Amino acid sequence: MSSLAAYAVPPSVPLRQDAQVIGLVGLAHLISHFSQLLLAPLFPWLKDALHASYTQLGFLMTIFFVVSCAVQAASGFLVDRHGPRPVLFAGLALVGLAAFGFSLSTGYWTMAACSLVAGIGNGVFHPVDYTLLNRKVSASRLGHAYSVHGITGSLGWALAPALLVPIALAFSWRAALAAAGALAWAVLLVLWLNREQLALPKARPSNAAAASGAATFDFLRVPAVWMCFAFFFVYAMVLSVVQAFAPEAARHLHDVPMALVAMCLTVYMVCSAGGMALGGFLAADPSRCEKVVAVGFGVAAAVALTVALAPVPALLVPALFGVMGFASGIAGPSRDLLVKRSTPANASGRVYGIVYSGLDIGQAVAPLLFGQLMDRGHYGAVWLGLVAVQLLLITSAFNVRRARRAQPFAA
Repeated sequence: MSSLAAYAVPPSVPLRQDAQVIGLVGLAHLISHFSQLLLAPLFPWLKDALHASYTQLGFLMTIFFVVSCAVQAASGFLVDRHGPRPVLFAGLALVGLAAFGFSLSTGYWTMAACSLVAGIGNGVFHPVDYTLLNRKVSASRLGHAYSVHGITGSLGWALAPALLVPIALAFSWRAALAAAGALAWAVLLVLWLNREQLALPKARPSNAAAASGAATFDFLRVPAVWMCFAFFFVYAMVLSVVQAFAPEAARHLHDVPMALVAMCLTVYMVCSAGGMALGGFLAADPSRCEKVVAVGFGVAAAVALTVALAPVPALLVPALFGVMGFASGIAGPSRDLLVKRSTPANASGRVYGIVYSGLDIGQAVAPLLFGQLMDRGHYGAVWLGLVAVQLLLITSAFNVRRARRAQPFAA
């Protein structure tokens, strides 16, 4: 593996060039995360319009993430072979198409078909984004690049309920989803107009790789890659619970008014973005990334336990979401460095495709498990389950470190 050094990040490029790449990649990442919450904020409307249960609505998210998982793993190979730019453009086009399809849907199974299209579009972003950042951004600015990447993702999650819910209240859920499609295609236009900044020369394979097609799959034998996959699977379960069920469960536990419930997820994501800004500086020292992850999610788990068991005033619930989001956000850039430090040279797209497919699988599984808890009225169990997966996430981070130390090219 250590011989696969066909390309590397340039030691230094102008700040303006780095900023342009980081900004464009971040804008695309915003749409990726925005697309993951096209439906969840509209569940109160969709439940009545589709005559569906929470478990059935959660299954729409499961379809999205199962498809995204398969596409993400495959798109990593496409990115390494054909470059990230055309793959990125195709993904954005499909996300916009799916949003328009949702807005025109006439029933549950039409929504399911559109979830499939949206999952295909979402599946390309992580292999594309991290290939562009790792190969085009200066090594000295990579921690900040990951920070911005995480911030824009959180802002995408925050934007979804902030945009969709007011439009649904003022007009309809169909109008909200049509607006989401227009936003995705507007970002596609911006990136196409700046396409030269996203150009990337094809990697030159090493002689060993050229001699044997099996080298393409060598990275699958690296234990740290699979430890990273497991880490992101658990991380995705945390995200899924927070995004889809935690605000509604908190409403039932603490009699939170609907207006405040609608704020909870946006507050979480905005504060998460702020935490990632700080986390970018903490990630400047890669040797402490596991400790940063442990502290961040340890604090988040303590907050979740408070919501689950303590008599929290309703007005305080959005603030606790904010604290939980900020603590989780601090861990974000260090989380990405766990993967970077475990990635063999010349396999960036493939590794990120496999590792981040763990995100999709986790977000596919969690709605089915926690949706049933919601349907049965076990709202405290939803929050206790969130505590459990946050603590498991800490253990997973240190498992990644142990596996990485055993591999010959460890950073």
